[in-house]
Amino acid sequence: MSRKLALITGASRGIGAAMAEHLAQKGWDVVAVARTVGGLEELDDRVKTLGLPGAGHLTLAPMDVTNEDAMRHLCRQVHDRWGSLQLWVHAAVHVAPLSPAGSLDMKDWDKSIATNLRATGSLITLVEPLLIEGKGTALFLDDPRGGQKFFGAYGATKAGQIALAQSWQAETAKLGPRVVIATPGPMPTATRARFFPGEDRKPLLDPRAEAARILDAL
Repeated sequence: MSRKLALITGASRGIGAAMAEHLAQKGWDVVAVARTVGGLEELDDRVKTLGLPGAGHLTLAPMDVTNEDAMRHLCRQVHDRWGSLQLWVHAAVHVAPLSPAGSLDMKDWDKSIATNLRATGSLITLVEPLLIEGKGTALFLDDPRGGQKFFGAYGATKAGQIALAQSWQAETAKLGPRVVIATPGPMPTATRARFFPGEDRKPLLDPRAEAARILDAL
C-alpha cells in the first residue's frame, strides 16, 4: 500500500473534521465517519477545493458509531480493501445538555452511554486487528469535565471513555497498537458553544491549528 490510511470517527465537524483535512493535505487516505451527511460533504468539498498535488483521498462513511453491525461491516471493508490501518482518531461523542445530576434526562443519559462508552468499547475490538496489522496508532481526545457541576452525563461518560483508552494503552504498551490520549485546547466548536453560550470566541484556538499540533506530535 503506497499511502497511509486513517479512520476518523466523528469527522464531520470540529477537531475530527480538522484532523481529516490535515491528514488529507499530508497525503493520507482518510475514511471519514459521521452521522451528518452534510458535514461530511462539506469536509470533502473543502479538501477538494485545496487542490493540493499529492493530497489524500477521502472516503465518506455516513453512519452512526452506535450501530455495531454497520461499524463491523465498515471495518471488514477496510480490511478487504486496504488490509490495515495506520491511524484511528476517535472524535465521535454525544454532548448531553448541561443539567444537575438530580435532573438527568434519561434519553440523553442512555445516548451518552451508548455513544461515549459502549461504541468506544465496540470499536476498540473491531479496529485493534487493523491497527496491529498496520503497526498503527489509536488517538483519543480527552475533555476532562468529570466531576464538574452540571456536566454529569457528558463528564462521566467521557471520563469513562478515557479510562477505557488508558486501560487499552497500558495493555498494548509492549506489543501494540500504540494508544495516544491528547487533550486539545479550547476551540470554538459546536460542543463548546453548547456548554458556554455567549462566550467570547476570539481567544479560542483554531481547530485546524490544534489538529496539526496533535497529529504532528505523533
